[in-house]
Amino acid sequence: MPAATPTELLPKARNYCARQERAQQEVRDKLYAWGAHQQEVEAIIAQLIADGFLNEARFAEHFAVSKFRQKGWGRRRIEAALKAKQVSGPCIALGLKSIADDEYRASLLRLVEKRWERAKESDPRIKRQKVYRYFLGKGFASDLIQQALAGVVDGR
Repeated sequence: MPAATPTELLPKARNYCARQERAQQEVRDKLYAWGAHQQEVEAIIAQLIADGFLNEARFAEHFAVSKFRQKGWGRRRIEAALKAKQVSGPCIALGLKSIADDEYRASLLRLVEKRWERAKESDPRIKRQKVYRYFLGKGFASDLIQQALAGVVDGR
C-alpha cells in the first residue's frame, strides 16, 4: 500500500480517532505507519486536538473506567497500562479518579468472593495466598485485597 499523501492524512486520522478514544502516542504511531513525517505528524496531532478528535484526559478516563468494569483491573494495572501508552501523569491521575472508591471496593469484594468459590484448594492458607496473588496481578492494592479477603473468609 502506498504511503498516504499529507492531504489524505488528516481525514484518515480523524476517522481513526472517531471510531474510539485514542492516546496521542497511538495516533502518532499510526501516522508514522501511514508514512507521515515528523512535521506532518505534529501538525496533524495539533489539529486533531483543536478539533476535539483527540483528548488525552478523555481517553484516560474512558480507558480507566472500561478496563476496571470490563476486565476487572485494579488501579495499579490501569496506571501501568496508561504509562505504557505514554499518557501524561495528570491525565493518568484524572483517569484513576474517575473510578468511584465505593464502586472500586464493592467490585473487588465481589470479585474476591467469586474467585474464592472457584479456587480448588483444600488448605485455607494456600487458597488465601493464591487468591491474594491473583488480585495483586490484577493491579489491586495489597491492603484492599486483605480487607476483601477478610470480609469473604472471616465473614462466613
